[in-house]
Amino acid sequence: QVQLIESGGGLVQAGGSLRLSCVDAGRTFSRYVMDWFRQAPGKEREFVAAISRSGSVRDYSESVKGRFTISRDNAKNTVYLQMNSLKLEDTAVYYCAAGSKFGIVRVQDMDYWGKGTLVTVSS
Repeated sequence: QVQLIESGGGLVQAGGSLRLSCVDAGRTFSRYVMDWFRQAPGKEREFVAAISRSGSVRDYSESVKGRFTISRDNAKNTVYLQMNSLKLEDTAVYYCAAGSKFGIVRVQDMDYWGKGTLVTVSS
């Protein structure tokens, strides 16, 4: 059973940084590809970043490439999203998700979801 719990969201000024964490309270974390998605007010949930089971391969949406870094620690059952050079348009609820497909996937491709953590970027 996968149980995902996000943390690390908050209020940050444009240009600043935040690091999100997502812990899997279950025991099967390393079996899954892990992704971050986000959903801004009034918009659909969108893919942000993905990391392979071993952590050796990563993929990003064009909107965050070069600014965000996804990483994982399988010993700690945790996936991270380091967000630098934050922009106003990065304001959203960020969700971690577990699945079996790697790449720029769709919401329906993911099997398990956390409840999300809010990131607000101010000017």
